[in-house]
Amino acid sequence: MVPVRLTGPRLAIREYHHTDGDVDALHALFGDPEVTRHLPFEPHDRETCADQIELYLEEAMAEQRDTYRLAVTRLADAEDPRDATPIGQASLTLGEHGAADLGCVLGREFQGSGHGREVTALLCDLGFGVLGLHRLTARAEAANAAAATVLTGLGFRPEERARQDRLPGGERSGSDHYVLLADAWPGPADRRPAERRPEGAGG
Repeated sequence: MVPVRLTGPRLAIREYHHTDGDVDALHALFGDPEVTRHLPFEPHDRETCADQIELYLEEAMAEQRDTYRLAVTRLADAEDPRDATPIGQASLTLGEHGAADLGCVLGREFQGSGHGREVTALLCDLGFGVLGLHRLTARAEAANAAAATVLTGLGFRPEERARQDRLPGGERSGSDHYVLLADAWPGPADRRPAERRPEGAGG
């Protein structure tokens, strides 16, 4: 496995570590009802989060890796991003024919600060650049206007609406699916400062 390490102006994306710090950080994220209200699962307890990180590391070690669930950290929090406490999660799930689904979840105190846009752009660099994908898709719950703004601002276009998706507590809500093709992504050099680039990826 070659660990994924992505660096932007303010954030870094790295593999999870099976440490108390990373488990606590994931629990702070996925145990928060305010964060998970736009996600298709109930808040997790700490034990579930520990199991999730174990699963993430197993996925990372797969001979043909098709799932990237990664920790988002702030560059200002540590000299080395590997030592920083995660503030969110980034994900990329590969499908068929050069396609993948991407996602981004941030802790509530880090929302509305442009971090979602930076994480999504880094995932696009990973998908279209390092992994050579053709198509990226993302899902945004219809009530999540902030996610829609991030996606459309980076060039994603709405493709369809799934009606009555299941949400936590048995509620149902529509969700919009967005798509971006490789030839519509300008790449980091045209979109952002040159230092914002993937340092490596495993696959």
